[in-house]
This record gives sequence, C-alpha cells and structure tokens, in this order.
Amino acid sequence: MSTRNKAAGEPDAVDAVIGQWAAERPDVDVSPIQIVGRISRLSRHFERALKTHFAGFDLERWEFDVLATLRRSGKPYELSAGALLKMALVTSGAMTNRIDRLEGRGLVERRSDPGDRRTVLIRLTTQGRKTVDAILVGHMANEERMLAALSPGERRDLEATLRKLLISFGDVP
Repeated sequence: MSTRNKAAGEPDAVDAVIGQWAAERPDVDVSPIQIVGRISRLSRHFERALKTHFAGFDLERWEFDVLATLRRSGKPYELSAGALLKMALVTSGAMTNRIDRLEGRGLVERRSDPGDRRTVLIRLTTQGRKTVDAILVGHMANEERMLAALSPGERRDLEATLRKLLISFGDVP
C-alpha cells in the first residue's frame, strides 16, 4: 500500500477500467464505477492491511471486531448475542461460530441473562480485555497509515460523504 501523496489527476486502476468500457461500450454510462469500483478496491486494500496487522496477534479481523465491540460497550463488557449480531452484519449461524471460536480461545464467555433466561450474554474475559487493549493503539496507528495520503480536510469531507452513503443504506444505530 502506497501512502505517497499523489496528484488527484494521476490515473489509477479504475481509470483503466473506465477507459476499457468507454472503448467497448460507449453507449453505457459507467460513471458509477468511478465511486463503487474505487470503494471496492480500497476495501480489498484495507482488508489486506488489517489482516496482516491482526495476524501479528494471531487474530482474524472478525475476532478483533467482536472483542472490540464488547470492550467499547463498557463495563461489564457484555452484550446479548442478538446485539452482537446486529452490529456485525452477519448471519446468526456465523455469529454463533464466531462466539464458539472466541470462547474456545478463552477471550469471551457465555452466560444466561439473569433477567431473561432465554437471552444469552457474551462477556469479554479478562484475557479478552487485555488482548483488545494490547492491540488497539497499534491498530489505530495502522489505520492512520492507511489514510496518510489524505489531508485533514479531505478526511473530514470523505467522512461526511461516506456517512451519508451508509445512512442511505439504513446503516444506523
């Protein structure tokens, strides 16, 4: 991943795709690729960089996401399985598998909700909390490196634009 600050006019891989479509199908407006294609490609670059970072801690990104969700929820660092499911945008089967794996590693524990025996609560263990806390600062530094090509103003503009798009998909708390 290059973090060199390049001129906005320099062509990227998406420009090549646009050029190919313009030559092959000039009758089709492929301008959405300029945004969707770039977001998709960036997502893959980000995923690779995050995967590499978390691998250094013997974690998958999804494992960190579950642990971080519990950690930022505040004491007692526990949420219902349903609340975790809503935040993760995965199927209930996938979440059950994730919780099983994290529980097997001693990073989370399940317990029944004393107020409603039908509800399962997932709690961060002491080891899980220490794991998240040990990774967090380096994780933020890694993400900062991934955004180094953007000025503070560009970052604010991009944050606002991406927030608007996410909200349009109903991705709200």
